[in-house]
Amino acid sequence: MTGTRQKPLIEFRSVSKYYYMGDSVVRAADRITMTVRRGEFVAIVGQSGSGKSTCMNIIGCLDVPTSGEYYLDGRNVGELGKNKLADIRNEMVGFIFQQYNLLPKANLRENVEIPLMYAGVPKGERKRRAIEALTSLGLGDKLKNRPNQLSGGQQQRVSIARALVGSPALILADEPTGALDSKTGREVLSILRRLHGEGHTIVLITHDASIAGMAGRTIRLEDGRVVYDGPSERGKGGGS
Repeated sequence: MTGTRQKPLIEFRSVSKYYYMGDSVVRAADRITMTVRRGEFVAIVGQSGSGKSTCMNIIGCLDVPTSGEYYLDGRNVGELGKNKLADIRNEMVGFIFQQYNLLPKANLRENVEIPLMYAGVPKGERKRRAIEALTSLGLGDKLKNRPNQLSGGQQQRVSIARALVGSPALILADEPTGALDSKTGREVLSILRRLHGEGHTIVLITHDASIAGMAGRTIRLEDGRVVYDGPSERGKGGGS
């Protein structure tokens, strides 16, 4: 990168998230400071209770910090109301979930159109973009199929198409291979690497260090704190 250093897409400034359970306080995130720039492929890794899911929820505008500041593309998310948070989430973030979260009674094209419908995109344009996204992931011949007619790997590709269709600034993938066998999981990770190569910013949430190694950079969490932030062991040179 030349010239002026690009501003962060994601910026945590001493972000904490506390939950109160009776007389005790659970520190799910404890003064986390980190940045992710456009074009990076970053894995946030940690075991259950490490804080990675809390970070994912804050990054994806599903939750806000108890203290500290989170900026998404320069906007302080903690200052936004629920309606504005929903707008930012739909505009800026494409989600890929472990369990796919597809509507069982809708066909593939209709599932992929959902973010565009919320964004107010006209029907004809929604249809065109959904078909294009599914075709790019090898599902152009299954547009009218329903999710239960597909394998797990194919359903996850539909989820990826849905994440991409709105051209979001960020793709946020939460344990995207968790429900898949190892071979299909590798195929999904290969798709994410390809998308990164095409210029997409990807944040991958995982408990598996070997999966985190597919990213260019790893942020490791323990007990709500960052204990490592640097090149991934197997992904050196893969970041921006």
